[in-house]
Amino acid sequence: MNQKGSLTSWNDAKGFGFITPERGGERIFAHISSYAGRGRPASNRKVTYSITKDAQGRLRAGRFQYAGAAKVGASIAPGVWLAAVVVLVFFTLLAGLFHQGFLPLSILATYGGVSLVLFVMYWTDKRAAQRGGQRTAENTLHLFELCCGWPGALMAQQVFRHKTRKGSYQFVFWLAVLANLGALGWLLVAPEAMSLRQHLGFDLSKSLRPLVW
Repeated sequence: MNQKGSLTSWNDAKGFGFITPERGGERIFAHISSYAGRGRPASNRKVTYSITKDAQGRLRAGRFQYAGAAKVGASIAPGVWLAAVVVLVFFTLLAGLFHQGFLPLSILATYGGVSLVLFVMYWTDKRAAQRGGQRTAENTLHLFELCCGWPGALMAQQVFRHKTRKGSYQFVFWLAVLANLGALGWLLVAPEAMSLRQHLGFDLSKSLRPLVW
């Protein structure tokens, strides 16, 4: 992508637009399938691109992406920042509970470890989707999300733009998040979970129940 220009027009509904070369000349047709950046293209942005020809011999962009400041701004989508805030707040709460003695280190480590594993699983599944390789079953991803890995899944979905547009997947994902948080709350305060807390190494001299009720 050694050519420079501006994406002077873009029809997002139809998924195509035109690039005006930096040095002038005929506008270059650009299709969404050739976009190599994050998110969706927008008009009036500086781009770099390569040139190819279609079956009729007309010039078109082989690949194109934002350039300069536009590329930096598009490299981190807003969803990544939101996911990062949610994950940071959640782990801060867990760390606070651990510091106050309400939560054992094993629980905090489980969330961190499984999240890291699931982040890598999303990455490999995204690469497999792009290359036509063997995919990871959705039920497997959901199982890891339920078993404390949802923070890593949330980050991976936004970083890799993977599984974010599939409504059925997102529905089950958020069910897994709610189920996991519900199970964590039950584990922290329910009298019925006393023996399990003892098995997991909770400090039984401290309890969140007086703070909740």
